[in-house]
Amino acid sequence: MCSSVDNCIGEKGAIALADVLKMNTGLQNLNLEWNGVGEKGVIALADALKTNTGLQNLNLDYNGVGKKGVIALAEARIANKICL
Repeated sequence: MCSSVDNCIGEKGAIALADVLKMNTGLQNLNLEWNGVGEKGVIALADALKTNTGLQNLNLDYNGVGKKGVIALAEARIANKICL
């Protein structure tokens, strides 16, 4: 499990993390609550989750996910059976 609660990762950090998640399938749990990921960061993470088969749980509480972010996560959930 990787927990990075309240570390100010922000949108740019989430986008960089998404690039890593596209290649890393060993991580099963990721907690990013209170990190200011924002809508664009969530969309990037959701895109990565469409191909990442290792991650089973993702916590994005209190990140300003936004409407488009929710839609992107729902699409990723359909494409890949991740628990959000």
